[in-house]
Amino acid sequence: MSEQKKGILFAMGAYFMWGIVPLFWKQIDHVGSMEILVGRVIWSFVFTALFILIIRQYKETIADIKILWKNKKNFILLFIAAVVVSINWGIFIWAVNNEHLLQASLGYYINPLISVLFGLIFFKEKISKATTVAVLIAAFGVGYQAFLGGTIPWVSLALALSFASYGVIKKKIPLDATRGLAIETLFILPIAIISYIYLMQTTEIAFMHVDWKTNLFLIGSGIVTAIPLIFFAKGAQKIPLYLMGFIQFLSPTISLLLGIFLYKEPFTTTEFVTFLCIWLAVFIFSAAKVQEARKQHVAYAKSV
Repeated sequence: MSEQKKGILFAMGAYFMWGIVPLFWKQIDHVGSMEILVGRVIWSFVFTALFILIIRQYKETIADIKILWKNKKNFILLFIAAVVVSINWGIFIWAVNNEHLLQASLGYYINPLISVLFGLIFFKEKISKATTVAVLIAAFGVGYQAFLGGTIPWVSLALALSFASYGVIKKKIPLDATRGLAIETLFILPIAIISYIYLMQTTEIAFMHVDWKTNLFLIGSGIVTAIPLIFFAKGAQKIPLYLMGFIQFLSPTISLLLGIFLYKEPFTTTEFVTFLCIWLAVFIFSAAKVQEARKQHVAYAKSV
């Protein structure tokens, strides 16, 4: 099997798992979103740390931490990244367990377009006319729901903005995905532990107090977080970015279908128009990226 085919399989595996993860969170919708979030941080650290030990990259991880410690700016930025991605996780968990899965899927459709805008703002990246049109169409779709539908899709916007912000910070600090996740969760681990202790003191927590199934799912949240990220990292190393851009829409599409057909969330004319705008924007955005990749390939072939 060629490296690119392996990369496609890894990428599809990652986004497929991210797409069906609402099925996992629904199994523990009787647990508070905050407990699920802090548990996810703790168990993500445990399993990524174990994985690093298994693949014998603990020396590289220690070296990464030492380099970060010397560069205080990057150290602070990575801590902020850990906080931002934790907020993203928390919003997604809350959305799934409170019947807002459609808004969550909308957020991850919008995310690549927000990332393009952030690239323009923070990295002075040029964007094509087609991409500009795509962003404007997506903005119209969100505006339609906000003004004519009477509801601002704050869950969608919060997910898209938080994950795009996370991407901006991570781009400034290049780290191996697995080691990076371990370090990020290490940074946020003390806050998660303190939060868990606070929850134990003020509320009735579910872990070790409900049943074995709940315990297993809470522990499994770390695996659910770590495996797709590892698959994503392997896929990203083997396939072009534009191809990854296509595959990433698999995740919100699966979540959208789950929300409509399995969980029977309302899909009114307002939602349909909003999603129609987003799908059109995604199509234009993806087509533009393919065209750019073809031009680069032709230019490279001529130069060789």
